[in-house]
Amino acid sequence: MLAEKAEMAPATGAGHRSTFFRQSGWLMTANVAGGALMWAVHFLSKRIEPAEYGVFGALLAVVIFIPAMPLQMVLAQQTAKALTAHREGELAGILRLFWMGTTAVWLAGTVGVLCFQSELLARWKMTSPVALWVTLPALLLMLWAPVFWGLLQGRQNFLWLGWSMMLNAVGRISVAALAVLVFAGNAVGMMVGVLAGLMVAVSVAIWTTRDLWARHGDTCDWRGLLRQILPLMFGFAAFQFLFTADTMFVKAYFSENEAAFYSSAGTLARALMWLVMPLATVMFPRLVHSAAKSEKTNLLGIVLLGTAVLAACGAIGLTVLGPWVVRFVFLPNYVAVATKILPWYAWAMVPVALANVLLNHLLAHGAYRVVVPLAVLVVGYAVALTRFHESLIMVLQTLGVFGVGALGLCAWYSYVRPPLTPLSDPPADR
Repeated sequence: MLAEKAEMAPATGAGHRSTFFRQSGWLMTANVAGGALMWAVHFLSKRIEPAEYGVFGALLAVVIFIPAMPLQMVLAQQTAKALTAHREGELAGILRLFWMGTTAVWLAGTVGVLCFQSELLARWKMTSPVALWVTLPALLLMLWAPVFWGLLQGRQNFLWLGWSMMLNAVGRISVAALAVLVFAGNAVGMMVGVLAGLMVAVSVAIWTTRDLWARHGDTCDWRGLLRQILPLMFGFAAFQFLFTADTMFVKAYFSENEAAFYSSAGTLARALMWLVMPLATVMFPRLVHSAAKSEKTNLLGIVLLGTAVLAACGAIGLTVLGPWVVRFVFLPNYVAVATKILPWYAWAMVPVALANVLLNHLLAHGAYRVVVPLAVLVVGYAVALTRFHESLIMVLQTLGVFGVGALGLCAWYSYVRPPLTPLSDPPADR
Protein backbone atom coordinates (compact mmCIF):
# COMPACT_ATOMS: atom_id res chain seq x y z
CA MET A 1 0.00 0.00 0.00
CA LEU A 2 1.04 3.63 -0.37
CA ALA A 3 1.28 4.01 3.38
CA GLU A 4 3.76 1.17 3.57
CA LYS A 5 5.72 2.58 0.65
CA ALA A 6 5.85 5.95 2.38
CA GLU A 7 7.40 4.40 5.47
CA MET A 8 9.96 2.57 3.30
CA ALA A 9 10.89 5.61 1.20
CA PRO A 10 14.57 6.50 1.33
CA ALA A 11 15.43 9.28 3.71
CA THR A 12 16.66 11.60 0.99
CA GLY A 13 15.23 14.76 -0.47
CA ALA A 14 14.67 13.08 -3.83
CA GLY A 15 13.04 10.07 -2.21
CA HIS A 16 10.72 12.21 -0.14
CA ARG A 17 9.73 14.29 -3.16
CA SER A 18 9.10 11.17 -5.25
CA THR A 19 6.87 9.68 -2.56
CA PHE A 20 5.11 13.00 -2.03
CA PHE A 21 4.28 13.45 -5.70
CA ARG A 22 3.20 9.81 -6.08
CA GLN A 23 0.84 10.09 -3.11
CA SER A 24 -0.37 13.54 -4.18
CA GLY A 25 -0.94 12.28 -7.72
CA TRP A 26 -3.03 9.35 -6.53
CA LEU A 27 -5.05 11.46 -4.11
CA MET A 28 -5.53 14.12 -6.78
CA THR A 29 -6.77 11.44 -9.19
CA ALA A 30 -9.13 10.13 -6.52
CA ASN A 31 -10.36 13.63 -5.71
CA VAL A 32 -10.90 14.60 -9.33
CA ALA A 33 -12.64 11.31 -10.15
CA GLY A 34 -14.76 11.50 -7.01
CA GLY A 35 -15.43 15.18 -7.58
CA ALA A 36 -16.50 14.51 -11.16
CA LEU A 37 -18.96 11.90 -9.93
CA MET A 38 -20.19 14.28 -7.23
CA TRP A 39 -20.59 16.92 -9.91
CA ALA A 40 -22.48 14.45 -12.11
CA VAL A 41 -25.25 14.46 -9.50
CA HIS A 42 -26.10 17.96 -10.65
CA PHE A 43 -26.99 16.65 -14.12
CA LEU A 44 -30.14 15.47 -12.34
CA SER A 45 -31.15 19.12 -11.90
CA LYS A 46 -32.68 18.84 -15.38
CA ARG A 47 -35.15 16.24 -14.10
CA ILE A 48 -36.42 18.01 -10.98
CA GLU A 49 -38.00 21.41 -10.30
CA PRO A 50 -35.64 24.35 -9.64
CA ALA A 51 -37.17 24.80 -6.18
CA GLU A 52 -36.40 21.14 -5.33
CA TYR A 53 -32.86 21.56 -6.61
CA GLY A 54 -32.50 24.65 -4.42
CA VAL A 55 -33.63 22.60 -1.40
CA PHE A 56 -31.07 19.93 -2.27
CA GLY A 57 -28.34 22.57 -2.59
CA ALA A 58 -29.19 24.02 0.83
CA LEU A 59 -29.29 20.63 2.58
CA LEU A 60 -26.08 19.57 0.87
CA ALA A 61 -24.46 22.79 2.09
CA VAL A 62 -25.53 21.90 5.64
CA VAL A 63 -23.86 18.49 5.28
CA ILE A 64 -20.73 20.10 3.88
CA PHE A 65 -20.77 22.68 6.66
CA ILE A 66 -20.24 19.94 9.27
CA PRO A 67 -16.70 20.56 10.60
CA ALA A 68 -15.27 17.62 8.68
CA MET A 69 -12.02 19.41 7.93
CA PRO A 70 -11.24 20.36 11.57
CA LEU A 71 -12.04 16.84 12.79
CA GLN A 72 -9.99 15.19 10.07
CA MET A 73 -6.99 17.42 10.60
CA VAL A 74 -7.05 16.95 14.38
CA LEU A 75 -7.10 13.17 14.00
CA ALA A 76 -4.45 13.35 11.27
CA GLN A 77 -2.19 15.35 13.56
CA GLN A 78 -2.73 13.07 16.54
CA THR A 79 -2.23 9.95 14.41
CA ALA A 80 0.99 11.23 12.85
CA LYS A 81 2.38 12.22 16.25
CA ALA A 82 1.32 8.98 17.96
CA LEU A 83 2.77 6.75 15.26
CA THR A 84 6.02 8.74 15.26
CA ALA A 85 6.30 8.27 19.04
CA HIS A 86 4.93 4.67 19.00
CA ARG A 87 1.94 5.56 21.22
CA GLU A 88 -0.74 3.58 19.38
CA GLY A 89 -2.63 2.72 22.58
CA GLU A 90 -2.99 6.38 23.48
CA LEU A 91 -4.22 7.05 19.94
CA ALA A 92 -6.92 4.36 20.31
CA GLY A 93 -8.21 6.07 23.45
CA ILE A 94 -8.28 9.46 21.71
CA LEU A 95 -10.12 7.98 18.74
CA ARG A 96 -12.85 6.42 20.86
CA LEU A 97 -13.30 9.72 22.68
CA PHE A 98 -13.90 11.50 19.37
CA TRP A 99 -16.18 8.74 18.12
CA MET A 100 -18.41 8.92 21.18
CA GLY A 101 -18.19 12.71 21.34
CA THR A 102 -19.33 13.25 17.75
CA THR A 103 -22.23 10.85 18.30
CA ALA A 104 -23.31 12.74 21.42
CA VAL A 105 -23.13 16.06 19.58
CA TRP A 106 -25.24 14.62 16.76
CA LEU A 107 -27.89 13.37 19.19
CA ALA A 108 -28.15 16.80 20.82
CA GLY A 109 -28.30 18.52 17.43
CA THR A 110 -30.95 16.12 16.15
CA VAL A 111 -33.19 16.88 19.13
CA GLY A 112 -32.76 20.60 18.44
CA VAL A 113 -33.58 20.21 14.73
CA LEU A 114 -36.72 18.22 15.46
CA CYS A 115 -37.83 20.74 18.07
CA PHE A 116 -37.46 23.66 15.63
CA GLN A 117 -38.42 21.73 12.52
CA SER A 118 -41.27 24.06 11.52
CA GLU A 119 -39.09 27.16 11.70
CA LEU A 120 -36.36 25.49 9.63
CA LEU A 121 -38.81 24.37 6.96
CA ALA A 122 -40.24 27.88 6.70
CA ARG A 123 -36.81 29.51 6.59
CA TRP A 124 -35.58 27.21 3.82
CA LYS A 125 -38.91 27.30 1.97
CA MET A 126 -39.41 23.51 2.22
CA THR A 127 -42.89 22.02 1.98
CA SER A 128 -42.03 18.54 3.32
CA PRO A 129 -39.78 17.47 6.23
CA VAL A 130 -38.76 14.15 4.61
CA ALA A 131 -35.60 15.54 3.00
CA LEU A 132 -34.64 17.05 6.36
CA TRP A 133 -35.15 13.67 8.07
CA VAL A 134 -32.92 11.95 5.50
CA THR A 135 -30.27 14.60 6.10
CA LEU A 136 -30.03 13.82 9.83
CA PRO A 137 -28.37 10.35 9.55
CA ALA A 138 -26.19 11.77 6.76
CA LEU A 139 -24.98 14.38 9.26
CA LEU A 140 -24.01 11.62 11.71
CA LEU A 141 -21.94 9.84 9.08
CA MET A 142 -20.44 13.17 8.03
CA LEU A 143 -19.25 13.54 11.62
CA TRP A 144 -17.81 10.02 11.68
CA ALA A 145 -16.11 10.14 8.27
CA PRO A 146 -13.42 12.72 9.13
CA VAL A 147 -12.49 10.82 12.29
CA PHE A 148 -11.50 7.75 10.28
CA TRP A 149 -10.25 9.72 7.27
CA GLY A 150 -7.96 11.51 9.74
CA LEU A 151 -6.55 8.15 10.83
CA LEU A 152 -5.87 7.21 7.22
CA GLN A 153 -4.33 10.60 6.47
CA GLY A 154 -2.19 10.64 9.61
CA ARG A 155 -0.72 7.21 8.89
CA GLN A 156 -0.24 8.31 5.24
CA ASN A 157 -2.47 5.52 3.92
CA PHE A 158 -3.61 7.62 1.00
CA LEU A 159 -4.57 4.54 -1.04
CA TRP A 160 -7.62 3.74 1.09
CA LEU A 161 -8.29 7.39 1.85
CA GLY A 162 -8.68 7.97 -1.89
CA TRP A 163 -10.83 4.88 -2.38
CA SER A 164 -13.11 5.83 0.50
CA MET A 165 -13.65 9.29 -0.99
CA MET A 166 -14.32 7.91 -4.47
CA LEU A 167 -16.78 5.31 -3.18
CA ASN A 168 -18.62 8.12 -1.41
CA ALA A 169 -19.15 9.72 -4.83
CA VAL A 170 -20.06 6.42 -6.52
CA GLY A 171 -22.73 5.70 -3.93
CA ARG A 172 -24.14 9.21 -4.16
CA ILE A 173 -24.52 9.34 -7.94
CA SER A 174 -25.79 5.75 -8.24
CA VAL A 175 -28.56 6.03 -5.68
CA ALA A 176 -29.54 9.60 -6.58
CA ALA A 177 -29.79 8.72 -10.28
CA LEU A 178 -31.90 5.67 -9.45
CA ALA A 179 -34.23 7.75 -7.29
CA VAL A 180 -34.66 10.61 -9.76
CA LEU A 181 -34.67 8.77 -13.08
CA VAL A 182 -36.57 5.62 -12.10
CA PHE A 183 -38.80 6.74 -9.25
CA ALA A 184 -39.31 10.37 -10.35
CA GLY A 185 -37.57 11.58 -7.23
CA ASN A 186 -36.86 15.06 -5.96
CA ALA A 187 -34.65 16.57 -3.26
CA VAL A 188 -35.46 13.59 -1.02
CA GLY A 189 -34.09 11.08 -3.54
CA MET A 190 -30.94 13.12 -4.06
CA MET A 191 -30.33 13.34 -0.32
CA VAL A 192 -30.81 9.56 -0.08
CA GLY A 193 -27.93 9.35 -2.55
CA VAL A 194 -25.81 11.52 -0.27
CA LEU A 195 -26.65 9.22 2.65
CA ALA A 196 -25.83 6.06 0.68
CA GLY A 197 -22.46 7.40 -0.44
CA LEU A 198 -21.49 8.31 3.10
CA MET A 199 -22.51 4.86 4.35
CA VAL A 200 -20.13 3.17 1.91
CA ALA A 201 -17.28 5.62 2.52
CA VAL A 202 -17.45 5.41 6.31
CA SER A 203 -17.70 1.61 6.26
CA VAL A 204 -14.51 1.39 4.18
CA ALA A 205 -12.64 3.84 6.42
CA ILE A 206 -13.72 2.05 9.61
CA TRP A 207 -12.68 -1.35 8.27
CA THR A 208 -9.26 -0.24 7.02
CA THR A 209 -8.36 1.43 10.34
CA ARG A 210 -9.58 -1.36 12.61
CA ASP A 211 -6.03 -2.21 13.70
CA LEU A 212 -5.82 1.24 15.34
CA TRP A 213 -9.24 1.73 16.93
CA ALA A 214 -9.77 -1.90 18.02
CA ARG A 215 -6.67 -2.10 20.23
CA HIS A 216 -6.64 -1.42 23.97
CA GLY A 217 -6.84 2.29 24.70
CA ASP A 218 -4.30 3.89 27.04
CA THR A 219 -4.83 7.02 29.09
CA CYS A 220 -3.32 10.30 27.98
CA ASP A 221 -2.76 13.85 29.20
CA TRP A 222 -6.20 15.28 28.42
CA ARG A 223 -5.26 18.85 29.33
CA GLY A 224 -2.27 18.74 27.04
CA LEU A 225 -4.42 17.16 24.34
CA LEU A 226 -7.01 19.92 24.59
CA ARG A 227 -4.29 22.56 24.29
CA GLN A 228 -3.32 20.95 20.99
CA ILE A 229 -6.67 20.12 19.46
CA LEU A 230 -8.78 23.16 20.35
CA PRO A 231 -6.70 25.60 18.26
CA LEU A 232 -6.76 23.10 15.39
CA MET A 233 -10.52 22.75 15.65
CA PHE A 234 -11.15 26.48 15.71
CA GLY A 235 -8.60 27.24 13.01
CA PHE A 236 -9.87 24.71 10.48
CA ALA A 237 -13.52 25.39 11.44
CA ALA A 238 -12.98 29.07 10.65
CA PHE A 239 -11.53 28.16 7.27
CA GLN A 240 -14.39 25.76 6.53
CA PHE A 241 -16.92 28.49 7.33
CA LEU A 242 -15.13 30.79 4.90
CA PHE A 243 -15.24 28.05 2.27
CA THR A 244 -18.90 26.99 2.60
CA ALA A 245 -21.05 29.61 4.32
CA ASP A 246 -21.94 31.63 1.23
CA THR A 247 -24.36 28.98 -0.09
CA MET A 248 -26.44 28.97 3.09
CA PHE A 249 -26.59 32.77 3.20
CA VAL A 250 -27.70 32.86 -0.44
CA LYS A 251 -30.45 30.35 0.35
CA ALA A 252 -31.65 32.59 3.18
CA TYR A 253 -31.57 35.93 1.31
CA PHE A 254 -32.41 35.05 -2.30
CA SER A 255 -35.26 33.35 -4.12
CA GLU A 256 -35.42 29.59 -4.65
CA ASN A 257 -34.44 29.88 -8.31
CA GLU A 258 -31.54 32.26 -7.62
CA ALA A 259 -30.25 29.89 -4.94
CA ALA A 260 -30.39 27.04 -7.45
CA PHE A 261 -28.49 29.09 -10.05
CA TYR A 262 -25.88 30.00 -7.43
CA SER A 263 -25.48 26.35 -6.37
CA SER A 264 -24.89 25.33 -9.98
CA ALA A 265 -22.05 27.84 -10.39
CA GLY A 266 -20.66 26.96 -6.97
CA THR A 267 -20.48 23.29 -7.87
CA LEU A 268 -18.22 24.07 -10.82
CA ALA A 269 -16.09 26.64 -8.98
CA ARG A 270 -15.51 24.43 -5.95
CA ALA A 271 -14.11 21.80 -8.28
CA LEU A 272 -10.93 23.87 -8.10
CA MET A 273 -10.59 22.82 -4.47
CA TRP A 274 -11.01 19.15 -5.43
CA LEU A 275 -8.02 19.62 -7.71
CA VAL A 276 -5.62 21.40 -5.36
CA MET A 277 -6.54 20.27 -1.84
CA PRO A 278 -4.77 16.85 -2.13
CA LEU A 279 -1.45 18.68 -2.11
CA ALA A 280 -2.17 20.14 1.33
CA THR A 281 -3.72 16.84 2.49
CA VAL A 282 -0.51 14.93 1.78
CA MET A 283 1.66 17.77 3.10
CA PHE A 284 0.02 18.05 6.54
CA PRO A 285 1.00 14.70 8.18
CA ARG A 286 4.48 14.99 6.68
CA LEU A 287 4.93 18.40 8.29
CA VAL A 288 3.66 17.08 11.63
CA HIS A 289 6.12 14.19 11.37
CA SER A 290 8.98 16.54 10.45
CA ALA A 291 8.16 18.95 13.28
CA ALA A 292 8.01 16.10 15.81
CA LYS A 293 11.50 15.00 14.73
CA SER A 294 12.92 18.52 14.31
CA GLU A 295 13.51 17.88 10.61
CA LYS A 296 13.64 20.62 8.00
CA THR A 297 11.58 20.37 4.82
CA ASN A 298 10.90 22.51 1.74
CA LEU A 299 7.43 21.05 1.12
CA LEU A 300 5.62 24.34 1.74
CA GLY A 301 7.18 26.09 -1.24
CA ILE A 302 6.48 23.15 -3.55
CA VAL A 303 2.86 22.82 -2.45
CA LEU A 304 2.19 26.56 -2.52
CA LEU A 305 3.57 26.90 -6.05
CA GLY A 306 1.67 23.83 -7.28
CA THR A 307 -1.56 25.06 -5.72
CA ALA A 308 -1.17 28.54 -7.23
CA VAL A 309 -0.52 27.20 -10.73
CA LEU A 310 -3.32 24.61 -10.65
CA ALA A 311 -5.87 26.99 -9.10
CA ALA A 312 -5.08 29.79 -11.55
CA CYS A 313 -5.25 27.45 -14.55
CA GLY A 314 -8.55 26.07 -13.28
CA ALA A 315 -10.00 29.55 -12.81
CA ILE A 316 -8.91 30.56 -16.32
CA GLY A 317 -10.45 27.37 -17.71
CA LEU A 318 -13.78 27.99 -15.97
CA THR A 319 -13.79 31.62 -17.11
CA VAL A 320 -13.27 30.60 -20.73
CA LEU A 321 -15.16 27.29 -20.89
CA GLY A 322 -17.65 27.85 -18.09
CA PRO A 323 -20.51 29.14 -20.27
CA TRP A 324 -20.32 26.01 -22.44
CA VAL A 325 -20.13 23.69 -19.41
CA VAL A 326 -23.17 25.35 -17.80
CA ARG A 327 -25.20 24.87 -20.99
CA PHE A 328 -24.15 21.23 -21.15
CA VAL A 329 -25.03 20.36 -17.55
CA PHE A 330 -27.93 22.54 -16.44
CA LEU A 331 -31.34 23.60 -17.68
CA PRO A 332 -31.56 26.58 -20.09
CA ASN A 333 -32.97 28.89 -17.42
CA TYR A 334 -29.82 28.34 -15.31
CA VAL A 335 -27.43 29.43 -18.05
CA ALA A 336 -27.67 33.24 -17.96
CA VAL A 337 -27.21 33.69 -14.20
CA ALA A 338 -24.73 30.85 -13.70
CA THR A 339 -22.57 32.04 -16.61
CA LYS A 340 -22.51 35.58 -15.24
CA ILE A 341 -21.38 34.63 -11.74
CA LEU A 342 -19.10 31.68 -12.56
CA PRO A 343 -15.92 33.74 -13.23
CA TRP A 344 -16.42 35.62 -9.96
CA TYR A 345 -16.87 32.32 -8.12
CA ALA A 346 -13.85 30.66 -9.74
CA TRP A 347 -11.45 33.49 -8.94
CA ALA A 348 -12.79 33.84 -5.40
CA MET A 349 -11.67 30.23 -4.81
CA VAL A 350 -8.02 30.95 -5.73
CA PRO A 351 -7.01 32.92 -2.58
CA VAL A 352 -9.06 30.50 -0.48
CA ALA A 353 -7.05 27.57 -1.89
CA LEU A 354 -3.75 29.31 -1.20
CA ALA A 355 -4.84 30.27 2.32
CA ASN A 356 -5.66 26.61 2.94
CA VAL A 357 -2.05 25.59 2.17
CA LEU A 358 -0.56 28.20 4.49
CA LEU A 359 -3.03 27.38 7.26
CA ASN A 360 -2.11 23.68 7.03
CA HIS A 361 1.55 24.65 7.27
CA LEU A 362 0.99 26.84 10.32
CA LEU A 363 -1.19 24.43 12.27
CA ALA A 364 1.01 21.44 11.45
CA HIS A 365 3.83 23.30 13.20
CA GLY A 366 1.63 24.25 16.13
CA ALA A 367 1.72 27.95 15.19
CA TYR A 368 -1.62 28.68 16.81
CA ARG A 369 -1.20 32.47 16.90
CA VAL A 370 -3.06 32.64 13.60
CA VAL A 371 -6.26 31.09 14.99
CA VAL A 372 -7.75 34.04 16.88
CA PRO A 373 -7.15 36.60 14.07
CA LEU A 374 -8.56 34.14 11.55
CA ALA A 375 -11.65 33.57 13.70
CA VAL A 376 -12.16 37.34 13.98
CA LEU A 377 -11.85 37.63 10.20
CA VAL A 378 -14.47 34.93 9.69
CA VAL A 379 -16.88 36.60 12.12
CA GLY A 380 -16.45 39.76 10.07
CA TYR A 381 -17.21 37.73 6.94
CA ALA A 382 -20.45 36.43 8.47
CA VAL A 383 -21.50 39.96 9.41
CA ALA A 384 -20.61 41.22 5.94
CA LEU A 385 -22.77 38.54 4.29
CA THR A 386 -25.77 39.73 6.31
CA ARG A 387 -25.28 43.30 5.04
CA PHE A 388 -23.83 43.03 1.53
CA HIS A 389 -26.14 40.80 -0.48
CA GLU A 390 -27.80 43.08 -2.99
CA SER A 391 -26.82 40.67 -5.75
CA LEU A 392 -25.20 37.27 -6.18
CA ILE A 393 -22.08 38.96 -7.53
CA MET A 394 -21.84 41.10 -4.40
CA VAL A 395 -21.89 37.92 -2.29
CA LEU A 396 -18.98 36.57 -4.34
CA GLN A 397 -17.12 39.87 -4.13
CA THR A 398 -17.47 39.64 -0.36
CA LEU A 399 -16.12 36.08 -0.44
CA GLY A 400 -13.21 37.22 -2.61
CA VAL A 401 -12.30 40.12 -0.32
CA PHE A 402 -12.30 37.96 2.80
CA GLY A 403 -10.50 35.15 0.95
CA VAL A 404 -7.69 37.58 0.12
CA GLY A 405 -7.78 38.74 3.75
CA ALA A 406 -7.37 35.16 4.99
CA LEU A 407 -4.51 34.60 2.56
CA GLY A 408 -2.77 37.78 3.72
CA LEU A 409 -3.25 36.81 7.36
CA CYS A 410 -1.81 33.32 6.88
CA ALA A 411 1.06 34.71 4.80
CA TRP A 412 1.89 37.18 7.58
CA TYR A 413 2.18 34.43 10.18
CA SER A 414 4.02 32.14 7.75
CA TYR A 415 6.68 34.57 6.51
CA VAL A 416 6.74 37.76 8.60
CA ARG A 417 6.20 35.95 11.91
CA PRO A 418 7.05 32.36 10.95
CA PRO A 419 6.23 29.36 13.18
CA LEU A 420 8.92 28.15 15.55
CA THR A 421 7.92 24.44 15.29
CA PRO A 422 6.77 24.15 18.94
CA LEU A 423 5.66 20.57 18.25
CA SER A 424 9.27 19.47 18.27
CA ASP A 425 11.19 18.74 21.42
CA PRO A 426 14.28 20.86 22.08
CA PRO A 427 17.49 19.16 21.02
CA ALA A 428 19.54 17.54 23.75
CA ASP A 429 22.71 19.27 24.85
CA ARG A 430 25.86 17.81 23.45
